[in-house]
Amino acid sequence: MNFTQMLTSIWNARMSLLAGLENTLLISLTAIALGSILGIGVGLVLTYGGMISRFFVRIYTDFLRGTPVFVLILAAYYMLSVFGWNLSAFQAGVLALTLFCSSHVGEIVRGALNAIPRGQTEAAKSIGLTFSQTFLSVLLPQALRQMLPTWVNTATEIVKASTLLSIIGVTELLLATQQIISRTYLSLELYLFVGVIYFVLNFLIEQAGRALERRVAIP
Repeated sequence: MNFTQMLTSIWNARMSLLAGLENTLLISLTAIALGSILGIGVGLVLTYGGMISRFFVRIYTDFLRGTPVFVLILAAYYMLSVFGWNLSAFQAGVLALTLFCSSHVGEIVRGALNAIPRGQTEAAKSIGLTFSQTFLSVLLPQALRQMLPTWVNTATEIVKASTLLSIIGVTELLLATQQIISRTYLSLELYLFVGVIYFVLNFLIEQAGRALERRVAIP
Protein backbone atom coordinates (compact mmCIF):
# COMPACT_ATOMS: atom_id res chain seq x y z
CA MET A 1 0.00 0.00 0.00
CA ASN A 2 1.41 3.39 -0.97
CA PHE A 3 1.48 6.56 1.10
CA THR A 4 -1.57 8.05 -0.59
CA GLN A 5 -3.70 4.99 0.15
CA MET A 6 -2.56 5.09 3.79
CA LEU A 7 -3.58 8.74 4.15
CA THR A 8 -6.92 7.95 2.51
CA SER A 9 -7.60 5.18 5.02
CA ILE A 10 -6.67 7.44 7.94
CA TRP A 11 -8.91 10.20 6.57
CA ASN A 12 -11.83 7.83 6.20
CA ALA A 13 -11.40 6.78 9.84
CA ARG A 14 -10.81 10.32 11.10
CA MET A 15 -14.00 10.52 13.17
CA SER A 16 -13.18 7.37 15.11
CA LEU A 17 -9.62 8.55 15.67
CA LEU A 18 -10.78 11.99 16.79
CA ALA A 19 -13.28 10.44 19.20
CA GLY A 20 -10.53 8.24 20.64
CA LEU A 21 -8.19 11.23 20.92
CA GLU A 22 -10.89 13.22 22.68
CA ASN A 23 -11.33 10.44 25.24
CA THR A 24 -7.59 10.16 25.75
CA LEU A 25 -7.31 13.90 26.39
CA LEU A 26 -10.29 13.92 28.74
CA ILE A 27 -9.03 10.90 30.70
CA SER A 28 -5.48 12.23 30.96
CA LEU A 29 -6.34 15.81 31.87
CA THR A 30 -8.92 14.75 34.45
CA ALA A 31 -6.58 12.22 36.09
CA ILE A 32 -3.65 14.65 36.11
CA ALA A 33 -5.72 17.51 37.55
CA LEU A 34 -7.49 15.46 40.24
CA GLY A 35 -4.38 13.43 41.00
CA SER A 36 -2.31 16.59 41.44
CA ILE A 37 -4.85 18.15 43.80
CA LEU A 38 -5.12 14.95 45.85
CA GLY A 39 -1.35 14.52 45.70
CA ILE A 40 -0.77 17.95 47.24
CA GLY A 41 -2.93 16.89 50.18
CA VAL A 42 -1.01 13.62 50.44
CA GLY A 43 2.30 15.47 50.40
CA LEU A 44 1.15 17.88 53.10
CA VAL A 45 0.09 15.04 55.38
CA LEU A 46 3.36 13.19 54.80
CA THR A 47 5.30 16.34 55.67
CA TYR A 48 3.27 18.02 58.41
CA GLY A 49 0.72 15.45 59.55
CA GLY A 50 0.64 13.65 62.88
CA MET A 51 2.21 10.24 63.40
CA ILE A 52 -1.02 8.29 62.86
CA SER A 53 -2.12 10.20 59.77
CA ARG A 54 1.38 9.94 58.28
CA PHE A 55 1.35 6.20 58.90
CA PHE A 56 -1.89 5.58 57.00
CA VAL A 57 -1.05 7.97 54.18
CA ARG A 58 2.36 6.34 53.85
CA ILE A 59 0.67 2.95 53.44
CA TYR A 60 -1.64 4.50 50.81
CA THR A 61 1.28 6.01 48.92
CA ASP A 62 3.56 3.00 49.01
CA PHE A 63 0.76 0.61 48.05
CA LEU A 64 -0.28 2.64 45.02
CA ARG A 65 3.25 3.34 43.88
CA GLY A 66 4.15 -0.32 44.19
CA THR A 67 1.09 -1.59 42.31
CA PRO A 68 1.13 -1.74 38.49
CA VAL A 69 -1.32 0.65 36.84
CA PHE A 70 -2.81 -2.30 34.97
CA VAL A 71 -3.77 -3.96 38.26
CA LEU A 72 -5.21 -0.72 39.65
CA ILE A 73 -7.42 -0.32 36.59
CA LEU A 74 -8.75 -3.88 36.84
CA ALA A 75 -9.32 -3.49 40.58
CA ALA A 76 -11.21 -0.22 40.15
CA TYR A 77 -13.43 -1.73 37.47
CA TYR A 78 -14.09 -5.23 38.82
CA MET A 79 -13.43 -5.21 42.57
CA LEU A 80 -15.32 -2.04 43.51
CA SER A 81 -18.55 -3.55 42.21
CA VAL A 82 -18.27 -6.12 45.01
CA PHE A 83 -18.78 -3.26 47.48
CA GLY A 84 -21.71 -1.86 45.53
CA TRP A 85 -19.78 0.82 43.64
CA ASN A 86 -20.83 0.21 40.07
CA LEU A 87 -18.57 2.51 38.08
CA SER A 88 -18.55 2.72 34.32
CA ALA A 89 -15.36 1.68 32.54
CA PHE A 90 -14.52 5.33 31.94
CA GLN A 91 -15.06 6.30 35.59
CA ALA A 92 -13.09 3.32 36.89
CA GLY A 93 -10.21 4.11 34.56
CA VAL A 94 -10.09 7.76 35.59
CA LEU A 95 -10.26 6.77 39.27
CA ALA A 96 -7.35 4.33 38.92
CA LEU A 97 -5.17 6.84 37.09
CA THR A 98 -6.09 9.60 39.56
CA LEU A 99 -5.05 7.48 42.55
CA PHE A 100 -1.85 6.42 40.82
CA CYS A 101 -1.04 10.04 39.96
CA SER A 102 -1.79 11.24 43.50
CA SER A 103 0.67 8.78 45.04
CA HIS A 104 3.49 10.02 42.84
CA VAL A 105 2.60 13.69 43.21
CA GLY A 106 2.39 13.21 46.98
CA GLU A 107 6.00 12.01 47.07
CA ILE A 108 7.06 14.85 44.79
CA VAL A 109 5.41 17.41 47.10
CA ARG A 110 6.88 15.80 50.21
CA GLY A 111 10.38 15.88 48.79
CA ALA A 112 10.06 19.49 47.65
CA LEU A 113 8.68 20.69 50.99
CA ASN A 114 11.36 18.88 52.96
CA ALA A 115 14.00 20.65 50.89
CA ILE A 116 12.80 24.06 52.10
CA PRO A 117 14.59 25.24 55.28
CA ARG A 118 12.27 25.03 58.29
CA GLY A 119 13.35 28.50 59.30
CA GLN A 120 11.10 29.91 56.61
CA THR A 121 8.04 28.26 58.15
CA GLU A 122 9.01 29.57 61.57
CA ALA A 123 9.53 33.06 60.15
CA ALA A 124 6.05 32.96 58.59
CA LYS A 125 4.55 31.94 61.93
CA SER A 126 6.38 34.77 63.69
CA ILE A 127 4.64 37.37 61.53
CA GLY A 128 1.22 35.84 62.17
CA LEU A 129 0.60 33.87 58.97
CA THR A 130 -1.72 30.88 59.21
CA PHE A 131 -0.59 27.52 57.86
CA SER A 132 -2.64 27.95 54.67
CA GLN A 133 -1.18 31.40 54.13
CA THR A 134 2.32 30.08 54.80
CA PHE A 135 1.84 27.23 52.36
CA LEU A 136 0.36 29.33 49.55
CA SER A 137 2.61 32.40 49.92
CA VAL A 138 5.90 31.00 51.20
CA LEU A 139 6.25 27.25 50.71
CA LEU A 140 4.39 26.47 47.49
CA PRO A 141 6.19 29.02 45.25
CA GLN A 142 9.55 27.60 46.33
CA ALA A 143 8.45 23.96 46.16
CA LEU A 144 6.98 24.49 42.70
CA ARG A 145 10.40 25.15 41.23
CA GLN A 146 11.62 21.77 42.43
CA MET A 147 8.40 19.88 41.70
CA LEU A 148 7.88 20.84 38.07
CA PRO A 149 10.41 18.59 36.27
CA THR A 150 9.27 15.45 38.11
CA TRP A 151 5.60 16.44 37.87
CA VAL A 152 5.94 16.75 34.08
CA ASN A 153 7.35 13.21 33.97
CA THR A 154 4.37 11.99 35.99
CA ALA A 155 1.94 13.75 33.66
CA THR A 156 3.48 12.10 30.59
CA GLU A 157 3.30 8.73 32.34
CA ILE A 158 -0.43 9.23 32.90
CA VAL A 159 -0.95 9.95 29.20
CA LYS A 160 0.88 6.75 28.30
CA ALA A 161 -0.94 4.77 31.00
CA SER A 162 -4.29 5.86 29.54
CA THR A 163 -3.72 3.30 26.79
CA LEU A 164 -4.29 0.55 29.38
CA LEU A 165 -7.93 1.56 29.72
CA SER A 166 -8.59 -0.24 26.44
CA ILE A 167 -8.43 -3.46 28.50
CA ILE A 168 -11.73 -2.60 30.22
CA GLY A 169 -13.35 -1.33 27.04
CA VAL A 170 -12.74 2.42 27.17
CA THR A 171 -12.52 3.61 23.57
CA GLU A 172 -9.50 5.85 23.90
CA LEU A 173 -7.06 6.49 21.08
CA LEU A 174 -5.33 3.10 21.14
CA LEU A 175 -8.53 1.04 21.18
CA ALA A 176 -10.04 3.22 18.45
CA THR A 177 -6.92 2.55 16.38
CA GLN A 178 -7.11 -1.20 17.01
CA GLN A 179 -10.74 -1.24 15.92
CA ILE A 180 -9.78 0.49 12.67
CA ILE A 181 -6.90 -1.94 12.14
CA SER A 182 -9.32 -4.86 12.47
CA ARG A 183 -11.19 -3.46 9.47
CA THR A 184 -8.33 -2.16 7.30
CA TYR A 185 -5.42 -4.43 8.33
CA LEU A 186 -3.11 -1.39 8.26
CA SER A 187 -1.43 -2.31 11.51
CA LEU A 188 2.03 -0.86 10.86
CA GLU A 189 0.79 2.36 9.32
CA LEU A 190 -1.86 3.10 11.95
CA TYR A 191 0.32 2.16 14.93
CA LEU A 192 3.02 4.45 13.57
CA PHE A 193 0.47 7.23 13.10
CA VAL A 194 -0.96 6.90 16.61
CA GLY A 195 2.56 6.69 18.03
CA VAL A 196 3.29 10.09 16.51
CA ILE A 197 0.14 11.48 18.13
CA TYR A 198 1.21 10.24 21.58
CA PHE A 199 4.66 11.71 21.01
CA VAL A 200 3.15 15.09 20.15
CA LEU A 201 0.91 15.05 23.24
CA ASN A 202 3.81 14.30 25.58
CA PHE A 203 6.06 16.77 23.78
CA LEU A 204 3.47 19.52 24.32
CA ILE A 205 3.24 18.64 28.02
CA GLU A 206 7.03 18.82 28.34
CA GLN A 207 7.17 22.16 26.56
CA ALA A 208 4.40 23.58 28.75
CA GLY A 209 6.29 22.37 31.82
CA ARG A 210 9.50 24.02 30.65
CA ALA A 211 7.68 27.26 29.95
CA LEU A 212 6.23 27.19 33.46
CA GLU A 213 9.67 26.42 34.90
CA ARG A 214 11.06 29.53 33.21
CA ARG A 215 8.17 31.58 34.50
CA VAL A 216 8.67 30.61 38.14
CA ALA A 217 12.47 30.54 38.03
CA ILE A 218 14.34 33.00 40.20
CA PRO A 219 15.81 35.77 37.97
